[in-house]
Amino acid sequence: MVSRLLMSGIVAMAVCNLVSATEPSNALGFKVNSIDGSQVDLSKYQGKVVVIVNVASKCGLTPQYEGLQAMYEKYKDKGLVVLGFPCNQFGKQEPGSNEEIKQFCSSKYKVTFDLFDKVDVNGEKACDLYKFLTAQGTKPVEKGVISWNFEKFIIGKDGAIVARYSPRTAPDDQAFVAAIEKALGQ
Repeated sequence: MVSRLLMSGIVAMAVCNLVSATEPSNALGFKVNSIDGSQVDLSKYQGKVVVIVNVASKCGLTPQYEGLQAMYEKYKDKGLVVLGFPCNQFGKQEPGSNEEIKQFCSSKYKVTFDLFDKVDVNGEKACDLYKFLTAQGTKPVEKGVISWNFEKFIIGKDGAIVARYSPRTAPDDQAFVAAIEKALGQ
């Protein structure tokens, strides 16, 4: 009897450890694939302010790449990184392969910030990072599904979500920039 209780306690502890090991507690606890196919542990961005954005090449908001790149260049030496996640879920506006997306971004918008593997951001097939991001209570956009291309999350240096902004919020929007500067400690 004692042996069974002890064994069930060990099993329960192992299951809890397994759950906590597979369910990160913050946005930088995930591993994702880069646009080139290599695995990236997002914990490498710990200590930086991170903007995570779902992107598309054939969207009316695609020119935001230019503003995201300008923002990245302006603040990268102060600890900002931008992570772009191509997504084809909204109007099929990101139909290309990873290679085509990378070529488009570098040639058309001179993007040098990190790009990742094309992912789903909503639904059953959503990548784990986006399942996590959309489940958190945020401001000014509340938790819930991604509404369109170029929805933006600001992640603090500790991996916690600082804010979430709608797709129409331009990278040079005053409130968006202020949130980034505050997270950077400026």
